[in-house]
Amino acid sequence: MEGNGGDAANVVGPVAKWRNDFSRAFQYYLDRSTPHPMQRWLGTLAVAAIYVLRVFYAQGFYIVSYGLGIYILNLLIGFLSPKVDPELEVLDGASLPTKGSDEFKPFIRRLPEFKFWYAITKAFCVAFLMTFFSIFDVPVFWPILLCYWIVLFVLTMKRQLMHMMKYKYVPFSLGKQRYGKKKSDASSSGLMRD
Repeated sequence: MEGNGGDAANVVGPVAKWRNDFSRAFQYYLDRSTPHPMQRWLGTLAVAAIYVLRVFYAQGFYIVSYGLGIYILNLLIGFLSPKVDPELEVLDGASLPTKGSDEFKPFIRRLPEFKFWYAITKAFCVAFLMTFFSIFDVPVFWPILLCYWIVLFVLTMKRQLMHMMKYKYVPFSLGKQRYGKKKSDASSSGLMRD
């Protein structure tokens, strides 16, 4: 009896150590990829292309692709939405600034870019693995799924854009804002010469 328990402990020890080592190495490379968004998204694009080729050559797994599309749409909504919903803030008395005299509040996403990228990449990898199991190849008429997804995407993005216009926020920034040369600088330099 004691020998069986000891063998199980000996097997669990190396497996737990290997899992811990793998987890640390994975987290290390994930952390190193954080400051490189362009390379991360290009890698995700490559994974997505491999998935699309797999579905194209398998001529199936359309329901998996539809589920993946719905999941990505859900992630996109989180990426485009503010962390604190202005509709709920109005009830609390606080809201996004609408006038120049209001306090500046930067746009903070509900789903940060890194988590958005990581979730999409993981979703494509899981969907790719699902294409190797015939149980997920449910026969469906894919044009109907595609049309339904497009309608769902358009309606969802329309609602999101209306929300953005109503509360006057833009979820994208194109870097640091640059200001032109002020006219007051030119006129003050003219005064200095006198």
